Amino acid sequence: MPASILIVDDEPHTLEGLEAALEDRYEITTANNAREAFNHIESDRFDVVLTDLRMAGKSGMSVIERTLKLSPRPVCIMMTAYGNVETAVEAMKRGAYDFLTKPVSLEKLELLIERALQSERLQEENQNLHQRLDKKFQFDEILGNSPNLQNVLETVRLVAPSKATVLIEGETGTGKELIAQAIHQNSERSRRPFVAVHCAALASNLLESELFGHEKGAFTGATERRIGRFEAADSGTLFLDEIGEIDPSTQIKLLRFLETRSFERLGSVKPVQVDVRLVCATNRDLEAMARKGDFREDLLYRLNVVTVDLPPLRQREGDISLLLEHYVANFSRENGVPPVTFSPEALSVLQKYSWPGNIRELRNFCENTVILKRGSRVTEYDLDSKFFGEQQTPTSNSKTLAANPLSVEENEKRLLRNALLQTGNNKTKAADLLGMSRRTLHRKLARWPELLES
Repeated sequence: MPASILIVDDEPHTLEGLEAALEDRYEITTANNAREAFNHIESDRFDVVLTDLRMAGKSGMSVIERTLKLSPRPVCIMMTAYGNVETAVEAMKRGAYDFLTKPVSLEKLELLIERALQSERLQEENQNLHQRLDKKFQFDEILGNSPNLQNVLETVRLVAPSKATVLIEGETGTGKELIAQAIHQNSERSRRPFVAVHCAALASNLLESELFGHEKGAFTGATERRIGRFEAADSGTLFLDEIGEIDPSTQIKLLRFLETRSFERLGSVKPVQVDVRLVCATNRDLEAMARKGDFREDLLYRLNVVTVDLPPLRQREGDISLLLEHYVANFSRENGVPPVTFSPEALSVLQKYSWPGNIRELRNFCENTVILKRGSRVTEYDLDSKFFGEQQTPTSNSKTLAANPLSVEENEKRLLRNALLQTGNNKTKAADLLGMSRRTLHRKLARWPELLES
């Protein structure tokens, strides 16, 4: 997609000449005065604004000042006569990229535009790269040797290089955003933006503007044009977490984007074309929501081109000890304290625990333990009673626990049974209570039908 340039000059011959010289390589828009330029920059997005300094009415400096208030802001280049060089230098101090003296050399102008665009691209790429490094968006951060997690990672390796839309399903706290980041980092878009939006954290009247942007005056309080997350993610990846929470009107606009790869900002009818790879996540059963009419079925088909079913921690046999060791080491290093160690009995209890909050709960436990224990050894007597479920908590004789431990399967069955009892065997409410999809609950009940009879 060619870069877009707004040329502002009140001399018709200069305007026509510059447009003719640049239109083969760039998308050109022209304005013959500052007010016309204001209208363009408030309704369209430009990569470069090229403006004359001295014009009838408002000067080119006012165009520069207005342009530099935009987000993201275009590259500003000033054209000026020799006698106004000091003013052009002042414009650069305020944020303009550079200036050229008239008569403008087309060769110098094209070179300056290319250099400016390249500088902006490098700055944006460096910023995105530093953000990803700061947040440790690394594939290696996904730890675990269990077969079902390895199956997930193999799917990620296969789907990452493609352009396919991906739907990540899994309970709260299982690391869905980390999987989305892994997909992005292992794709050809890895050096481009990764933009994440938590749909459930925004009210429905704000989500549409957040995703698609808005024009000035689109609604009360919209005092200036703002681009949305789709435009911010152009050429990169947009991650929509909790996609099941979006309202019907936003579902329609999202469906239209998936069909046409374009959208309109709020308050505009002009389509905006972007190249965005969409990765979505949910902890809800979208198929059940579609049957109830709460989620568009046609949108669901567009979203789940490839589905990644992320297993809960209780189904990742053998990964608990690895994750405990990893997070304890990380938090010890961050806090400058010796790492804690776990007695065999404590580790056995933690491995049998169902971890309903999944990795998020385990991370919080590790951070809390590192800060409070500071290098000491953690025994089963130090663990909160919640880790024992209905087992007898340890007394002075720890053999009581070892003699009658509950297996991971037994703990899981107890959680399911309690949830069904609390909800009067309402499967939808039980699934929500447990933080799992209804489909997952059905699979478990098919495995243990006796739970419905108890």
